[in-house]
Order: sequence, then structure tokens, then C-alpha cells
Amino acid sequence: MIDHLLEDELLDAVRSARPAVLEEELSPAGAQAQAVLDRVHASRRRPDRSVFRRGMGVAPVLLAVGATLVVVAVAIVTLRPHTPAGAGRSTGIRGEILDRNGEVLAKSSTHEVTYLQIIQSDLPRTRSARAAELEELSRALKVQLQPRLARSATAMTSLSGLDITPAAGNYVARHERRFPGVEIARNRVRAYPQNALAAQVLGTVGPFTARGSGDHVVATTAAVGQSGLEGYYNSVLRSGDTLKTTLDVALQRVGQRALQHAIDANYPSNGGAFVALDPENGQVYAMGSLPTYNANVFSRPIPTMLMRRLFSPSSGDPLVNRATQSATPIGSTFTPITALAALESGTWSVGDTFDDTGQFCTQEQCRHNSGHAVDGALDLANALKISSNDFFYNLGALTGSARPAGALDAWARVFGIGQRTGVDLPGESAGTLPTPAWRAQRNQLEAECDAAIGPYAGRPKHPPGGCGIADGTKRPWSVGDNESLAAGQGDVQVTPLQLAVIYAAIANGGTIVTPHLGLAIERPNGSVLRPIAPAPTRHPKLDPLDLNAVRTGLRAAASQPGGTSDDVFGSFPEQVYGATGTAQITGHQDDAWYAGFVPASATSKPIVVVVTVQQGGFGAHAAAPVARQILSQWFFGHPGPWITGTSRTI
Repeated sequence: MIDHLLEDELLDAVRSARPAVLEEELSPAGAQAQAVLDRVHASRRRPDRSVFRRGMGVAPVLLAVGATLVVVAVAIVTLRPHTPAGAGRSTGIRGEILDRNGEVLAKSSTHEVTYLQIIQSDLPRTRSARAAELEELSRALKVQLQPRLARSATAMTSLSGLDITPAAGNYVARHERRFPGVEIARNRVRAYPQNALAAQVLGTVGPFTARGSGDHVVATTAAVGQSGLEGYYNSVLRSGDTLKTTLDVALQRVGQRALQHAIDANYPSNGGAFVALDPENGQVYAMGSLPTYNANVFSRPIPTMLMRRLFSPSSGDPLVNRATQSATPIGSTFTPITALAALESGTWSVGDTFDDTGQFCTQEQCRHNSGHAVDGALDLANALKISSNDFFYNLGALTGSARPAGALDAWARVFGIGQRTGVDLPGESAGTLPTPAWRAQRNQLEAECDAAIGPYAGRPKHPPGGCGIADGTKRPWSVGDNESLAAGQGDVQVTPLQLAVIYAAIANGGTIVTPHLGLAIERPNGSVLRPIAPAPTRHPKLDPLDLNAVRTGLRAAASQPGGTSDDVFGSFPEQVYGATGTAQITGHQDDAWYAGFVPASATSKPIVVVVTVQQGGFGAHAAAPVARQILSQWFFGHPGPWITGTSRTI
């Protein structure tokens, strides 16, 4: 029987693979996790009926991750309709995944795991004959199968987390006539030498699972990519070819360690993400999401109850790639979009000024700067430098519209807000661009839900606003919505990767690049079969003077006294352009953001870095220091000192 102590040990071992100590502790932690997992499997091979009484045998595990359904394939013994021998299987070795310098990120190890499959249509037809076969099979495998599999000739039943010894597999194969409907298969174990490094980006591999006729689950033991790069490039990897990626292992390691440090240092922070990419071509140098997990935990089947403990929302949803699948408000890192929308639409000019008295009022309400700061007369560049909320509330009121096509909405859409970037990862979130049309649609859904009509027919009715779809109200679009959008607050939802693409466009002169992690498809001998270089998404035409004004403000923010991140980047040897963000989220502490770049005009190694620290508070305090360490590693080969910013702007 698997006792709770073993499960707790594995849980601790997997969680101990913390990015903050990757170089010193990850390999031992990974080995510890595998050792405990081996003990779990050894205990499960004992003929103990309590394993089944504890309810650990269920169908292939399906975990809902954000808006993405990730299939974590650990079902090994499966009752399924008959398929031709070998159907859906790949007998070759799955290809490797490498970083840009040839470091191995994923490979098929020399170790094989033996699996057993039960084919429903080939089992004996009578209940007694079926029971007799399963009883003999149980004795051969030293695992009690009959309580689970002898219940019905047609019910779909499966066991989760069961593998068998090679000797047992050989015995069954030698006596196949005594076990009709039973198949033996072997697969090489997938190994991840970097342990928890870029785990969500690499993804998971497991048996193919599909739903066939009559709602029967069809499962095979073929190794199939289920998420991440393993899923997106599954056909390439299954053919045995190598996927060379744009990732840089050293940069990835420093990013994860720095992000973990920021989370630990800013209670109650509980997660975050970062992205580093080339603004000229969209190559992703690093992409991390915390909390994470040791990817090798999937090298062997995992008991279902333990799966739920490790990867549930209460454990921080570590399977979610927060860089691409988690979209939230982004605070003042949004303001360059607002600035360009105002300039390009002719609503504002580079030389225009706004008198920031410490508040901005409309007929609806008055809003204030953080700390009620009074900044006086500001042009656009200086407003970006100090992140004047009042300045951008004013631009939001000027560029927004009660109609569906205001300048702010239009330019936010041009830069990709509310749209997927096209990155080569499955499950990317499109985020949300709130507009008058979007608000009207939400109001309609609210009304239908409250009245239990339309798509909600047959469900309980609610009092007006009771469904909470439209913020609990049915209010129309307002000037206040424009103000919130202009400052990156309210209903806008953006992923870190989307924000990185936007800042890449500011850095490169206006090109919306297509971010990508694949660099080339190679043969196992290293010869290139096909380079991967997706074309840019679009080339919006931006006035060079307008773009220069925005860049001037972002450079001043990172390099001049009074700039929001000057105390973090003022002494940095490279020319950093950037903005802090503090996103206000109802119900918990503010999220910290930083978005910045070093452009090609200032270096031969241009780079964009975006960091978010969930519930980290102010962007300068929690997120900017992480970005600095990533940039330091990129340019100088080491993370450098940890420097915390003091700006309290939002």
C-alpha cells in the first residue's frame, strides 16, 4: 500500500526543486523525487487490495489549467475497444529538445518502462471466464486487478499509475494465449536534465487519449506531446528529429532564480513570470513561470491523488505557463500604447503639456496620482519618466470613445492587445481588450444569465447583476473605462508575452514580431532540416518623432533622477529603456510589473525583458530587480547585485 508518508516525501522532493537554488540543489532534489517515486511504485506492486480501496485508479487524468485543457497521461492499464496492433504507436526514439547552444533540455533515456493494456472487445465474453483471466493476470503481475476490471463487460474502467516489471511483461507475452485482450508495450522514459528549468515551456509527454464512438475512451501507450513544446512539435519529435530552441539555459536559470527571490522577499507574493526575447526577430531567449515543478516527475506514472496534490490550484497551478496563459491588468507598463495612440491620432502633440495638480476629475469622478503626488506641467516624455497617472487619465478621456472605434481601442488592437501573439506553444491566452462593444456583450450575457434564457436556459435565475458577468452591474461604457484602460487598469487583460511583443515594437521601430521558441529542426547528427523563423505579424506605420518621444520618456524613466526605475538601472552600463507597473487587482495585493529593453541602436545584443510578480506590490520594488539580473546575465554573464527600487507609482 502507498502510505501518506511516501506521498508527502515525493511532494516535498518535487517542491524542493526551487529555481532560487537551481545550481546547487535541483539535481539532488530531482534525484530525491525520483527515488521516492520509485518507492511509491515498488509499494504499488505488492498485492494489496487497499490500493484500490483508496480510489487511486481513475481514467487518464484531465486537469483544467486556466483556459487550457492539459492531458497529463498517467493511465497505464486501460479498458478500450480493439484497434489494430500497433495503431497510434511510435516505436522510434523521441527526438531531443536543445537550447540554442546545444544544451539538452529533453531526451529519451535508455530506461524503458513496461506497460500493460487491456482490450475490451478481446476479453472473454462470459463474466466467469473474464474473472478467471483477470485473477490469473493479477497473480502473474502481483497486482490485484479483478476488483476494478471484472465489474462489467462494457463499462470503461481504468487504473492510474500502474506499470509492471519487465519480467512480468515477458511472462504475459510468452503466455499470450492465456491472456486474450491483454497487450504488453514498452516505452523509453522521457528525461529532463535541467529538472525544473522551463518546465511549462517544455511541457509533458504521455499516452495518446481520445474519445471514440459510444463515448469510449481510446488510449494507447504511444508517447505523445501533451503540452508545451512537446505538444506543439510532437510530430517532429515523434519522428526522431531534434528540436533546437531559441532558449538560453544560463539566462533561463538566472531568471527563474531571480523571480523566486522576488516572490520570497515580497509576502504575500505567490507566483510570477518573465519573458526575454530578441526585439528584432522574436526569438525567445528565456521564459519562466513560478511556481514550477521538476519535469522528471512525469518520467514515471504518478498516483492520481498525488497528481491532484502537486498540480491543483491550492498548490499554485504549477502546470500553468503564466507567461502565455495568465492575462491580467499591467498597470503603467501600458502607458506607451496610450501615448502613441494620442500622438498618432493627432489628439496630442509631442510639445503639448498637461498641468498635473494631483488629481484628474470628470463629471463621473476624481482620480489621483499614487500618494496624491502633484507633478505640475508635464510633456509626454516627462509623464512617462515619472509615470503620472493623471496625465494618462487625461489622454484616456481624450482618445477613448463611447463608440466602438476610439483611437485608444484601435491602437491597442494594432499592438496586439486582445489577440494571441502566435507563439509556438499551445494554449496561449488572447487576453482582453475592453471596448464599448465588449462591455455591451458582457451586459447582454449578464441579462441572459440573470433571466436564465439563451445559453443559460434551464439554469437558476438571479437578481439583476447576480451572475457577476458584467462586474455585477449592467452599466454602459463610460469615460472612467477609458481612463482605466489608458493606465493599464480595470478590465484590460494582457499576458507577459504580449507585453514583451509590444515593447519589442517600440524598440525596433514598429514591427510586431512573432515570438517563437523553435530555432531549427535538425537531424540527430546535427544537420539542419528546416530553420524556424516566422515572419512578423504586421508593420504598423509610426511617425518617427512620435516613437522617439515615447523612447525618450522610457529612457529617462530608467536613467534620470526621478525616473521610476532610475535607482535600479541608473548605474547599469547598458542603455535601458523601461516602465514600471503596479496593477490593481480586486481582492488581493497589487501585482508588480516591469517592461524594458536595450535596443539594437545601443548594442549588438538587443533584448526585451518583461517581469511580473503576483502580489509583489510596486513594480520598481519587486519586478524591476528581476529584470536587472536578467539583463546583467545577458550582457555580462552573471546576475550582478540585487538592487531594489523605491518608486511607489502605479
